[in-house]
Amino acid sequence: MTTPGQTTGEFMLEPAIATRPGAAAPEACDSGAHDILIGMTVPLMGGSWQRERIVIGDALPPAMAASIARSGKIAIALTHGAQPSLALTGASRIALAYDPAELPAARAALIAASAQGGWPVAGDPQSLALLTLAERIAASDIPVLLEGPTGTGKEVLARFVHRLSARAEGPFVAVNCAAMPEAMLEALLFGHKKGAFTGAAEAAEGLFRAADGGTLLLDEIGELPLALQSKMLRTLQEGEVLPLGATRPLKVDVRIIAATNRHLAAEAAAGRFREDLLYRLNVFPLTLPALRDRPGDIAPLAFAMLLRHASSPVARVGGQPGWIARDALAVLEGHAWPGNVRELENVIRRALLLAGDAAAIAADHIVFDTAVRAVAEAAPAAPPLTRISAPRSLSDVAFASEARAILETLSRHAGNRAATARSLGISERTLRYRLASMRGAGMLAAGGAA
Repeated sequence: MTTPGQTTGEFMLEPAIATRPGAAAPEACDSGAHDILIGMTVPLMGGSWQRERIVIGDALPPAMAASIARSGKIAIALTHGAQPSLALTGASRIALAYDPAELPAARAALIAASAQGGWPVAGDPQSLALLTLAERIAASDIPVLLEGPTGTGKEVLARFVHRLSARAEGPFVAVNCAAMPEAMLEALLFGHKKGAFTGAAEAAEGLFRAADGGTLLLDEIGELPLALQSKMLRTLQEGEVLPLGATRPLKVDVRIIAATNRHLAAEAAAGRFREDLLYRLNVFPLTLPALRDRPGDIAPLAFAMLLRHASSPVARVGGQPGWIARDALAVLEGHAWPGNVRELENVIRRALLLAGDAAAIAADHIVFDTAVRAVAEAAPAAPPLTRISAPRSLSDVAFASEARAILETLSRHAGNRAATARSLGISERTLRYRLASMRGAGMLAAGGAA
């Protein structure tokens, strides 16, 4: 389809083009070379946030592609090629050469190309429905709770909501509540006055005030200590923070997005999370399924990782692969992905190294992450846990028994720490501490269960 002033052979995903699922595909340009690929891909790009950013062209000239990129859009140049490839050719400029006989892979590559710039990659119906809902939520200012296994892309979805909201020009601040020292967490979140505690040589505004006018992502909110949950609740209710050492609260205008890999309702029932804070956060919950439950995302995500980590063909040093072969995609789609998108990224980065100067990643370049194993399982020469040493006190007996339970539960959950912590009824923070103690006692290999 060409529009007034548009170069023949160029497809622009304009708001006027119906691109909702089931809608008609754009009309063919004069060359008609890429109708089928675009017709089967554009219906997956249902939001204006995609249509307004993407220009798809038939071998766009470099000068035109650069001009499109300078306007804030993504220029995707399509060509037919005996050797398919996907690569960045410049800032916001992508070249996609594909084999018309391999349209499913080409569609996955085109979806990955359209997501450049930190936007979500989605090809599965579940993910597309989730993004449609998130786009509607972004127009409001209500708190959002993102639940789902670790590594499923909760921060990407949080950034998506922020970028489509009226706060898009404001700051986006992400904080991992599990990674911050518990003793410093209150000061880091709410700020402090000079001299409020030992070592407070300067005042600090805190992350809530840093996010004023924008969005604050509270990742791993389930790890927030109970003592801080009541102060968090007041901040959310009143829209104000009280820095440590201050006597007057300060107003803040922040949208809260909370994320967790736990089921917070179960945590509240167990007394580990305040029920009133849960109700305050849970205005609109969104659940991100595990990667194995959205197989339509696997190929697009794999191409997105390829685009992120492989060199462009224009400036290849050593000739890294620019494509993922059909047999490799089949292997990826058949995996259970216990590590979700993070594991997929590891696999693609590993495959790029193993493939060397091959034109495409093949099935024999795919090596999956190994499950976490204890020393007793990984090295037969090492004695099993029950024979490490005879306990000499009641505390030794308790420690050995606890360590055995942790190892057995880790094995049952294929090394997934979040699932292990939930099963044992402890926090991930506590599980990390226990694993570190076990490593120190020689019950785990160095780096085991990390």
